[in-house]
Amino acid sequence: MPASKAKSSASNHQGNATGLTRQLSPGRQIALALLALLFLGLQARLWFGEGSLRHVAMLKKDVAVLKQSNAKLAERNQLMAADVNDLKRGTEAVEEIARKDLGMVRTGETFFLILEQPRGAE
Repeated sequence: MPASKAKSSASNHQGNATGLTRQLSPGRQIALALLALLFLGLQARLWFGEGSLRHVAMLKKDVAVLKQSNAKLAERNQLMAADVNDLKRGTEAVEEIARKDLGMVRTGETFFLILEQPRGAE
């Protein structure tokens, strides 16, 4: 290949390279700028706003704490439901509560209260 053809081929290649970096029309520049701003706005909301990753992680933590609390309360409710059933079915539970909480004694029973000496008084 002659030197003149090699030179012209190199200059054509440079011409094509500058052709690739042509300017965008003003309308396209505005559209591209708006798309970039929209993208940045969505990213900001994803990282910093309500519903952000940090906010979602905090909400998941709160849900876990509330589930644990609900489990404790459900267990307490089951125990209370069992106590209610015992009170409805028979008098033994009522009698036990009356003796323990109210200090009641049956007719014919003698109540003895035994007091212990404090350890320092001996």
